[in-house]
Amino acid sequence: MKNTIKVERAIHNFTQEDLAKKIGVSRQTINAMEANKYVPSTVLALKIARVFSKPVEDIFALDETD
Repeated sequence: MKNTIKVERAIHNFTQEDLAKKIGVSRQTINAMEANKYVPSTVLALKIARVFSKPVEDIFALDETD
């Protein structure tokens, strides 16, 4: 699953740690999502979308391999 978390963080001037604290996960979880090594749960994806005030579909998209 592709995502734009890193771009959204830059736009909002958040570090990985800032975002992690806002959604209740570790910085390593944010890092893994940005590296496409971890696919978040629906709840986690919704929390991230809420932080950035965007629809989930604007942040996460299925890969052709998904």
